[in-house]
Amino acid sequence: MNAKQALREHLLQTSSEQELRRWFDPLDVDIVPAERRASVLFPHGFFARWFEGTIQDKFEAQLNSFLGGEYTIRYNTPSNGGENGRAVETSTKAVGFPFDSQFIFDSFLVNKKNYFPLASAREVTKQAGTLFNPFLICGEHGSGKSHLLRAIANEISKKADPASLLLLSMDELKNLYSTTFSGDVFRARNHIFSHDFLFIDDFHQIQKYDGMQQEMIIIFNHFFDRKKQMVFCCQDKISSYDYLDPVLLSRLEWGLMVSLKQPDLEVRIDYIREQAKLKKLPLSKEQILTLAQRFKDFRYLQGILIKLVAFRELVRKDISKRDFEQILNNTEETTTETLKSEHVISLVADHFGVSVKELKGSKRHAHIAQARQVSMYLCKTLLPVSYPALGRTFGGKDHSTVLYSVKKIEQLREDDPTMNSLLKELKKKCLLYGRE
Repeated sequence: MNAKQALREHLLQTSSEQELRRWFDPLDVDIVPAERRASVLFPHGFFARWFEGTIQDKFEAQLNSFLGGEYTIRYNTPSNGGENGRAVETSTKAVGFPFDSQFIFDSFLVNKKNYFPLASAREVTKQAGTLFNPFLICGEHGSGKSHLLRAIANEISKKADPASLLLLSMDELKNLYSTTFSGDVFRARNHIFSHDFLFIDDFHQIQKYDGMQQEMIIIFNHFFDRKKQMVFCCQDKISSYDYLDPVLLSRLEWGLMVSLKQPDLEVRIDYIREQAKLKKLPLSKEQILTLAQRFKDFRYLQGILIKLVAFRELVRKDISKRDFEQILNNTEETTTETLKSEHVISLVADHFGVSVKELKGSKRHAHIAQARQVSMYLCKTLLPVSYPALGRTFGGKDHSTVLYSVKKIEQLREDDPTMNSLLKELKKKCLLYGRE
């Protein structure tokens, strides 16, 4: 199987055969995986313009997933003129999704209820720092705030140096001050100021930390005065936070606030269908409807789908109706998920006989390095966590390091039966831990 055929098989996870015949098969695609580059020749200019406006973002995200990270792509478009009409216009660009290729605008499931937030988010990426600053995304737990936040960051990183973007949760921001920079406020502040874009998830958690509101005002002033884009996510409208300092509240209200509605049944069905296809999980129409009706939160839906995939991989390939109901009955939407990255890391450390500190450190001894890679793989497989967030969990490592580790263990799992058995054993332990 050549590289184009392999890519086509990969694309079948998220696109139907009919869709690929329509937009992928007409392309002349040349891929060199070892050199992390690709070339696309369009059949004609009209096709190129249609492709750019409708499918290009999704294609580039899937190519990123296929190649395992950043790559260079060259688009070639036949143009009128030139000898025998053979003139070709070429554009080349580097493509990467530092905040995980699953978080893009095209994969954000939307209907008329959420059209305005999505349209506004797209506009932020076009006029960063000048139109909607700050940009606030509000919504209940599981409404898609984090997805939209990361989609904005991924889109901006196409034009700006990814290193100039700082994306973290409010808890991680506090940890930056207290742990990373050992309480040195000025060093932490200068580190934040060195970035051109600031994205903060779970902004409402600022209530937990004394002194962070005053620090946030200083950060806000720096970014706003220099037209450096800020994007915040929070659970409720800012005006409802009676604990906010009036000065900070006033500044936050300078920007645009959008509210995401809880995903309705139609959106949840689309999400389950898409994820089931991606995870190669055969679900009947009745099972998809049951999941969509019982679980209204994207994060819980993601968790239950992971459980179903794990059951199919670790217990039985065919999930009976009884198995399906038992798994659902043991998963209540009101139950707090107990499996965290720290639990996974601790279980792997115990198995390999190394310390958690060594797993999160930088030692490159083969035994420790493999344990670290296995931990990263299991965290990414079992938890809804992005590559940058995992990098921070493992001592501030770059997202590309995490991506490499996950891809390496995936390959070992396919090539080495011993590694495959080990991963199954560790997954069972992790999932049992999560149900305790």
